[in-house]
Amino acid sequence: MIKARGLARRFSARGRTVEAVKGVDIDVAEGELVGFLGPNGAGKTTTLRMLTTLLRPTAGEATVGGCDLLADPLGVRQRIGYVAQGGGTAPECKVGEEMELQGRLYGLSKAEAHRRGAELAEQLDLAGLGQRLTKTLSGGQRRRLDIALGLIHDPKLVFFDEPTTGLDPQSRANLWEHIRRLRAEHGVTLFLTTHYLDEADALCDRILVIDSGRIVAEGSPDALKARVSGDGVEIGLEPDSVTAAAEVVTALDGAHDVSVVDGTVRFRVPRGDTAMPELLRALDAKDIPMLSMQVHRPTLDDVFLTLTGRTLRDAEEGGEVATDAA
Repeated sequence: MIKARGLARRFSARGRTVEAVKGVDIDVAEGELVGFLGPNGAGKTTTLRMLTTLLRPTAGEATVGGCDLLADPLGVRQRIGYVAQGGGTAPECKVGEEMELQGRLYGLSKAEAHRRGAELAEQLDLAGLGQRLTKTLSGGQRRRLDIALGLIHDPKLVFFDEPTTGLDPQSRANLWEHIRRLRAEHGVTLFLTTHYLDEADALCDRILVIDSGRIVAEGSPDALKARVSGDGVEIGLEPDSVTAAAEVVTALDGAHDVSVVDGTVRFRVPRGDTAMPELLRALDAKDIPMLSMQVHRPTLDDVFLTLTGRTLRDAEEGGEVATDAA
């Protein structure tokens, strides 16, 4: 459904050239649910905008939905659905009017647009809301309406840009179920950008990780997490015990990536559960009291840390150049 080779985009900003996307290759098969993961400024939204014909690539080529991205952008638009991060509804319009208008813009007859809108309203828990103004909907209802508008012409490939940004946990979980059903029950191929690691882990068959305009890893969530060596362990200590505890941890069989941060010793071991008894005995022998302990299996944030040297949260808060917004 998607095949891109060497896709790139450069911007001119304040007298300098910004390479937002630096020649990415992307393959998405029919029926896949693929996540595009990366921090703000990594190039994920720029890539999405190129694949949906909203930005013309500076270099490279792509086929999307069976149509050439550069030679037949109209064909691409007719075959895809696009659910933008900010939504696209008019506050003073009624829900039913919005769905009918979107259908007519895609060439559906009034009757067909009405039928399709009613069908989607039932599927996406919007039934009975046709006469409501869109501005009166809850956040979850608005996002489901955005999805309905993206599906009104029955596309087989749908792009989601940060589909659950700003939603409360219950609305996010409900939207996840709707997204899963699109693929499971209707055979829709889904490509979504997100910076929520739990979302990518829960939803996606395969994940592409982009950083600084390049794809740095791809694979299933489990395959990516398997690249991280061992379980993560954190032990909290009194400030005057940290150095001695770090020495004990360093001597622990299989321990690696030992670091000390604000009274906490962090490290990795092949099996955190079996390493803990040995560590506790060693700390007790040195009369080092431990205040807290956490053991966790590798996460997608650990993957990002391994690949880039920083966590995704650090990357989000690090004030990168917001090339995605250009």
